[in-house]
Amino acid sequence: MSFKDELACRSEAFNGYLEEALSGPFDCPDILADAVRYSALAGGKRIRPVLTLEVTKIFGGNQKEVLPLALALEMIHTYSLIHDDLPEMDDDDLRRGKPTNHVVFGQAQAVLAGDALLNLAVETVLSGIPKEEENYLEAARILFHASGINGMIGGQSMDIEGGRDLNYINSHKTGALLTAAVLCGAVATLGAEAMEIEPLKRYAEAVGEAFQLVDDVLDVEGSTEELGKETGSDEKNDKITSVSLYGLDETKNRIKELQKQAHLALDTINYDTKFLADLADYICERNS
Repeated sequence: MSFKDELACRSEAFNGYLEEALSGPFDCPDILADAVRYSALAGGKRIRPVLTLEVTKIFGGNQKEVLPLALALEMIHTYSLIHDDLPEMDDDDLRRGKPTNHVVFGQAQAVLAGDALLNLAVETVLSGIPKEEENYLEAARILFHASGINGMIGGQSMDIEGGRDLNYINSHKTGALLTAAVLCGAVATLGAEAMEIEPLKRYAEAVGEAFQLVDDVLDVEGSTEELGKETGSDEKNDKITSVSLYGLDETKNRIKELQKQAHLALDTINYDTKFLADLADYICERNS
């Protein structure tokens, strides 16, 4: 089985858990429940929750116990996409090959759908606290730190304001949640002081930056059909990206360097990290 097929299988398995988590019933207007499910169940690679579950597996942890963290990661990621597509932010009309949430349900319901997913993420994490709670709660702290004012939201804020600190934007807006996905599995299983945490963090940071840089390249070179979203939006919105600052060739060289850094970090871990290595290659070499 190719790695792409393996990732698709794991994503499909996770989709079943996500569908169950969002099955309700919810005590809210139908339009809000529909808006939440519309974006959350629209597909996607599910890289973040797959990372959490894989890292847990690598270190012999209980995947069922960290599943609430994985579900919360995807809920938070989806809410960020709903809000990111709004006219006040990136103003995109297409996401994962479908009209964006605000196009279907209106801007107000889209905002509320994002809010609902964020709060549902918190509920999901809190409802899954195991008996041995210390490591799990530290993993939860990492997750919500990465997704909040000191992480993803901070990065989004600077991106909207046209800030020129590209390292900050990439490490916060995109990299923070990917790093949290890796660390949640490791910390929940091993604890925050484990020797493996630092190389995993280096791996995740390299992969997170590469993910954003590939997105920057694909926004210029990719097609709407392959990406499932409109291309050229960075230039349209006058966004500062690696491509706009350094050009395509330098950005592609940086992606190759980050790919190498990810592999070097994994080389220091005495566990079976082949899936993580293959995922780094997939992220750095993807065309969609």
